[in-house]
Amino acid sequence: MKRITELTLVAMASLASQVVALAADAPPLKVIAVQGAGLSQTENSLDAVVEAVRQTTLSTQVAGAVVALHVKAGDRVKAGQALLRIDARAAQQNVIGASAQVEAAQANLAVASKELERQKQLLQKEYISQAAFDRAQAQWDAARAQVKALQANNQAAQTQSGFFVLNAPYAGVVSDVPVTLGDMALPGKPLITVYDPSALRVTAAVPQALLATAHAQPKAVRYELPGMAGYSTPQLPPQIQVLPAVDPVTHTGQIRLSLPAGIEGLAPGMFARVWLPGVAVGKSGAERLYLPATAIVRRAEMTGVYVVDAQGKPSLRQLRLGQTSGDRVEVLSGLRQGDKVAAEPQLAGAVR
Repeated sequence: MKRITELTLVAMASLASQVVALAADAPPLKVIAVQGAGLSQTENSLDAVVEAVRQTTLSTQVAGAVVALHVKAGDRVKAGQALLRIDARAAQQNVIGASAQVEAAQANLAVASKELERQKQLLQKEYISQAAFDRAQAQWDAARAQVKALQANNQAAQTQSGFFVLNAPYAGVVSDVPVTLGDMALPGKPLITVYDPSALRVTAAVPQALLATAHAQPKAVRYELPGMAGYSTPQLPPQIQVLPAVDPVTHTGQIRLSLPAGIEGLAPGMFARVWLPGVAVGKSGAERLYLPATAIVRRAEMTGVYVVDAQGKPSLRQLRLGQTSGDRVEVLSGLRQGDKVAAEPQLAGAVR
């Protein structure tokens, strides 16, 4: 038993010496000296909202009860698809009545036409006076005018019957259906809201003092969609539009940044952020600190870096980060100029 214990101790000592040797042979940590930017461009962050370029709130031009509801919020619809139907029984009866009146008027016109032809023949033989023929002509003209008027009324009734069915104006997504079966639909009352998901934009209210920079440096304007994978850092928009009007109450103008199509999970009303260029800050101002994004460590709710001391020992330090510019991240607090940060956080964690 004593012999086995001695062999075990020898094996452990040998393993420990090998670990020490491996640690001694490990390459030194690559460090990055934190330096402030000698001249940087400040940026202004503005709260924004995602909007649909095409969004339509559908309502009816006639009154009636909702008798069929074919869609619900979140459904995708095609152009021309029937979305909702209103009770149209009274309108259908009006169409039937108008059609019957047209048929009656056409019968009267046929009688007037035959009478006019007879009166014309009698006038040629001088059996009647010109006044009698003129009366027959007037009766025929009146019958023809009545047919035209009733035909117009019939077409109007048929057109009105089409108002009882709401169709999708374009292919899109139903975002809101504030009515249910049996509700009373009235002219102007919102029934269904549809938007086109292929054309979205970010809209922000810009203070008057920043409108000039948005006009002068459109390529420096960027947007951010917090929580959206791939868009949680500032992005360049495909197109920028600055509206030429300023609100006289808030003294703000509106800027619109178009979004690329196909962003999964994006919907109108979501929060966004717009970054506008500001003034340049030199050595006389507060210098801004930046680090490569690869040096940042993210663990659950903690964000930090490994700071290397004078003995070369790394220690994890929590940071508060700002915006991302390319492959660099701004450090708002947690580091000072001159601090040394491990460039490879995984290796620094293993050494620690």
